[in-house]
Amino acid sequence: MTRFVAYTRVSTADQGKSGLGLEAQAEAISRFIAFDDFNLIETYTDIASGKDNNRPQLKAAMERCKKEKATLIVAKLDRLTRIASFALGLVDQGLPVVICDCPSAGPLEYGFRALIAEEEGRKISERTKAALQAAKARGQKLGNPNVTEIGALGVQTNKAKAQSFAEEIFPIIQMIRKMGVTSYRGIARELENRKDAVTPRGGAWSAQQVSNVIARCGA
Repeated sequence: MTRFVAYTRVSTADQGKSGLGLEAQAEAISRFIAFDDFNLIETYTDIASGKDNNRPQLKAAMERCKKEKATLIVAKLDRLTRIASFALGLVDQGLPVVICDCPSAGPLEYGFRALIAEEEGRKISERTKAALQAAKARGQKLGNPNVTEIGALGVQTNKAKAQSFAEEIFPIIQMIRKMGVTSYRGIARELENRKDAVTPRGGAWSAQQVSNVIARCGA
């Protein structure tokens, strides 16, 4: 089973207190992990600029990955860094990284996204300040989120979604079994040819995903 160490980041103390972006990141990560029953070891969170590559929690997350032989997972590349050279340096170091919004990205796309993240970093400061000022002007109170609770809630919610999806797909799997196809890999191939059996993320069916659905339905 693939093991993950999650990393989330917000840019300023104000964002950290308000939870802007943290819940969405936790949701994306927990959704990715819950669907394939991956193992999440721990989540590390920094309140710091993406242009600061000396973040203590990021270092801790990377060290944990090396110690546990795990993969670092982030919701989006810009949550990891806004410096292209740093992102590409992780590849050179051999640290496995999964980005939830482009999990199958190759080196070219990864590098392109890193450059975009760096360019956006040059413009984000003024937009963030303006958004926070507008929120304060509306009288919005900015609270302090519990990152652990947010992550746990996201995992529970997405496990429930995964269970609901499994219950919808299971009758189709049963029908395929009655046709004489019993191996997980064979069932996955049959599901690929059906328009009413699309995976939640729109990707290809795998034998492991078929196994997960059957296990969730207790058969």
